[in-house]
Amino acid sequence: MGFCSSPVFLPGTQLQDLQDLQDQCPTGSCNPQLGDLMVGRAAQLSASSTCGLGGPQNYCIIGYLEEEQKCFTCDSRLPYNRYSNPNSHHIENVITTFDPERKMKWWQSENGVHHVSIRLDLEAVFQFSHLVLTFKSFRPAAMLVERSKDFGQSWKVFRFFAEDCSLNFPSVSNQPANSIDDVICDSRYSGSQPSTDGEVVLKALDPIFEIENPYAPNIQDLITLTNIRINFTRLFTLGDTLLGRRRRNAQDKYYYALYNMVVRGSCFCNGHASQCTPVDRRRGDVFTQTGMVHGRCVCWHNTAGENCERCQDFHHDSPWRPGGENTVDICRSCNCHGHSVSCHFDAARFEATGGVSGGVCDDCRHDRTGPQCERCRPFLYQDPQRAVEDPHACIPCDCDPAGSQGGGLCDALSGRCVCKENVDGQRCDRCKQGFFNLRQDNPKREIAVMFPSVFWQEGFWGLGNSAFRCSPCDCDIGGAHSNRCSPEDGQCHCLPNMVGRRCSDPAPGHFLPPLDYFLYEAELASPLHGGPVTWTGLGLVRVLEGVGLRFTVDNLPSSMDYQLVIRYEPEVRKTVSDLIYIEFVQDFCSQSDLDAFRSFRCIGLAAELNPQESLPDVCEGLVKSMSARIHNGAAPCRCNVAGSLGPFCSELGGLCECKPNVIGRCCDTCAPLTFGFGPAGCKPCECDPSGSVSELCDQIRGQCACRSDVTGRRCDRCQMGFWSFPFCRACECNGLSEECDEETGECLNCREHATGPNCDRCMDGYYGDPVSRQPCQPCLCPDVQNSGRFFATSCQHNPQSLSMACNCREGHTGLRCDRCSPGFYGNLALPGASCEECPCNNNIELGDRNACDGLTGECLRCLHNTFGPRCQDCKPGYYGNALDQDCKECSCDRRGTEVTQCPLGSPCFCDSRTGQCPCRTGVEGVLCDECEDGYWNLGGVSGCQPCSCDPVNSFSNICNKVTGQCPCRSEFGGRQCDECGENHFGNPDLQCISCDCNMEGTERPSCDPETGECICRIGVTGIFCDECAPGYDSTFPACRQCHPCTALWTEDVTDVQRAALMMRTFIPHHSDNLWPGNSRRRQGMLEMHSKLDTSFIKLIPLGQSNGLQGQIEARAFRQLSLSALLYISKVQHATLAIHSPGAALPSPLHLCLLPMPCLDHAHLHKTYNLITRLNTARCFSKRRTRLSI
Repeated sequence: MGFCSSPVFLPGTQLQDLQDLQDQCPTGSCNPQLGDLMVGRAAQLSASSTCGLGGPQNYCIIGYLEEEQKCFTCDSRLPYNRYSNPNSHHIENVITTFDPERKMKWWQSENGVHHVSIRLDLEAVFQFSHLVLTFKSFRPAAMLVERSKDFGQSWKVFRFFAEDCSLNFPSVSNQPANSIDDVICDSRYSGSQPSTDGEVVLKALDPIFEIENPYAPNIQDLITLTNIRINFTRLFTLGDTLLGRRRRNAQDKYYYALYNMVVRGSCFCNGHASQCTPVDRRRGDVFTQTGMVHGRCVCWHNTAGENCERCQDFHHDSPWRPGGENTVDICRSCNCHGHSVSCHFDAARFEATGGVSGGVCDDCRHDRTGPQCERCRPFLYQDPQRAVEDPHACIPCDCDPAGSQGGGLCDALSGRCVCKENVDGQRCDRCKQGFFNLRQDNPKREIAVMFPSVFWQEGFWGLGNSAFRCSPCDCDIGGAHSNRCSPEDGQCHCLPNMVGRRCSDPAPGHFLPPLDYFLYEAELASPLHGGPVTWTGLGLVRVLEGVGLRFTVDNLPSSMDYQLVIRYEPEVRKTVSDLIYIEFVQDFCSQSDLDAFRSFRCIGLAAELNPQESLPDVCEGLVKSMSARIHNGAAPCRCNVAGSLGPFCSELGGLCECKPNVIGRCCDTCAPLTFGFGPAGCKPCECDPSGSVSELCDQIRGQCACRSDVTGRRCDRCQMGFWSFPFCRACECNGLSEECDEETGECLNCREHATGPNCDRCMDGYYGDPVSRQPCQPCLCPDVQNSGRFFATSCQHNPQSLSMACNCREGHTGLRCDRCSPGFYGNLALPGASCEECPCNNNIELGDRNACDGLTGECLRCLHNTFGPRCQDCKPGYYGNALDQDCKECSCDRRGTEVTQCPLGSPCFCDSRTGQCPCRTGVEGVLCDECEDGYWNLGGVSGCQPCSCDPVNSFSNICNKVTGQCPCRSEFGGRQCDECGENHFGNPDLQCISCDCNMEGTERPSCDPETGECICRIGVTGIFCDECAPGYDSTFPACRQCHPCTALWTEDVTDVQRAALMMRTFIPHHSDNLWPGNSRRRQGMLEMHSKLDTSFIKLIPLGQSNGLQGQIEARAFRQLSLSALLYISKVQHATLAIHSPGAALPSPLHLCLLPMPCLDHAHLHKTYNLITRLNTARCFSKRRTRLSI
């Protein structure tokens, strides 16, 4: 047993106190140790986003976080391995392992995905302590932690975390919590510092709040869970995701990366366990990893369940509650006195007993009842000699149901009967003195009566117990010894096997024989004087006139007067008068009985009754009495076990219940027209009337009497040598058989090698004429039949030539079938050999004698483009199913097929079954007619070539399979993406910059790949080729050429402008050394300068220091691009403040201008391009560094 601890409920416990608590665990509260719930549950940990699951993905880091490499690859298709797969970042990497190089692995999400969740699913309810997340990346700008107690069916928020709570979770308070279960937003763990190794910590119970009852519902709701989920809702970024011009996607630098995730907790046992074991999960495996916190409590204090949340079976005498200081009264054992194995808790009983006992036993056994099975059931009471726990302690009450309350109830403890009113006796079985008529339907009292003393008289009974006082015995005159009976219950003294109070009924299995019981069958008698006696069937004998029969009578039970009755049927119908009358019957009780016997014709003889009549009741009683007297009681039934349905018979006559087709009093004889007496009864004879002379059959064998030429048990077929039943005719088989088919007359089993319906021809392999009495002789083809060398179906004998010709079997030929036919093979000289078809799979010409080897069967001339010893394969250059004659020529593309497999002048070799051609490297397809992904140019000299796409500048290495063009990123171009793309310039190894040319106004390529200067098409001008040139219509991009006069006018205007500029250079500028008298001249020069200023550039003096300062207003100003020209003479440096109407710059830009001694158009244009390139190449620093040229 481990020691009990709980940092939640015992925050200050020392080691000695814990040791003491361990010893007290069986009687006090105890809790399992804390541990990391993540350990051993990698399969139950999941993340909604993980980089590299579908293939390699690039990601970068913030520039100043590392000194050298800035971008890396994530490939999580396989689990992490330090040596073979170090770039895998599965979610299970966050489980703490204490590996010295544990920071070599981490979990990482996909780039730029804000909403990502991590979820841990537990197999049972656990107690949660705190959560610690250690990040490799920036911590999230916003996140929240949730918990579930019902295995993910519903969720509650633990806490929100955000750098700006009001922005990300406006409805959640960001103030300190007022109570322990308040849900707030915490901003302490969402800042930018530190940029790595930052932590987020969540405690289930805030330590600033004091916990009075750790088992309170709100506390239990906070610390118990089955699932925990961390939802990241916003990435922390540095604001550069909105930049317009960039080499790579800025979001590649932003993702979630987590070194460790620790979920501290323990097995939740409600204070009733200090150890836990693995859960036998229904949704997974049983975990046994070292250091794992298991979820099934080893419960104490008579509790049970995964969390000790209920009482053990049969421990419900006191209610369940969480563990505390005293656990003795938790889940006490029920007391059922050993008469039940289950019980339940009854709160009402517990309250009614003052908390003493609340257990109620279920399904009391051993005739017990009560909450603790402490009482006997009704009509039973506790044996005072036995203990309450004895299973046989409840014995029946001995109370007269007529005189006791409740029909026989007694006191459950003493067994004393509770008598009705006016009833007395220990058993409540007699009336009190002065009362009588004790009956069960008289619930109140007996009837009081006064009567003088009464004495019992012989022949009567029932004094004091009968409703009619003394009653006559009325013993049966035939079944009782006398008319005397018992004075208490009136039982008469019966003859053997007679029962009933009056001795009037035979005992079970016995019967009273009828008066004609002594029956003697005529067929068993012997004739007198040796006259003829003919047996005509069961029960009948034909006796001619003048012939007598002698019957032997040796079984009469006693000597008395008997009358003789003869049953017969005359062959000549005539009236027969009654022959039998009863003149005297001994031992009838009176003359009236004899008179009744005669008046009702009570002779019990079948001759006196019609089949529909039955004996009157009075006759039946008199006959039964007479039979009992004659036979000294009842006779046993003696029903035949095989022929009867049971051992019982009718009370009068003793007729047993017989099985089908069985007759006789004892069911021991088959009925007429049946036979085969046995356990299933008797079977019907079913003699065929067409072939038999009678419907009767032998009762043992069932053989019917047949006509001549007819046989069979039922006389239903002809004798051997005859057919066509019932008109049996002799078989006609030419003396070669004695039997034929009973229906068709076709001869069977012909002898001497004959066959045919009448044995009229020879068998196959023989020749002759049985009809002409020519015997059948064997054919020699080349040997006799069944010799192993007989290869014919038949043969014929030519009487003229006296020669024999064989009809050969398939595959054999020759006069005596001693050679193989073309297309067949075999060595007929070997014993048992024969000619078999050559196994060439129907790919040879059977009529060609040279198509296969005649001895071995090897195929020599295969057809249908097949080859092989059995023509079983397609020949080289063909494919398909040779067995179906379906070999097709290989259609390989020679450009993509291996050169060695495509010989000149013949088809290329391919797989003989599938047709798959042998492809060159980088080629795929059944016909090798397509380049694989990553290859192109099937028509090349060596087949498909690798795409060789730049791994950084392209999206993938899969290029166009015809042109070889790789899928380039937007700023790159060239077939392999190793050049700057259309409308871009620069060094592709460093950075490609957008030329920003208007594609509608440029040639192709649109700009110079080195300088970025836009290459305008004819009629277009401007820095970005977005204006129409002079001499062309100003409607861009149409720019239609103007009238030729327009060009002349433009040239004149240009000359004027040049002259003005030239003049302006000769006009002196004002200076500080001008004297006052020259003010008029000074004014004139200023006016001249003003007139010469163009609308493109204005110079406004701003100060005296550091040379000339001025402000430039440009007509067209693009973001971070200079598009104004500055012409300055005799000035070495100029500092300019640039202002753009459409865009705000982050800080003033400082640039250095070159002196401009030449004012021709070519020099100006070159100067403008130089300034534009400097600006575009970012020569200007945001830190106000002056650049000089």
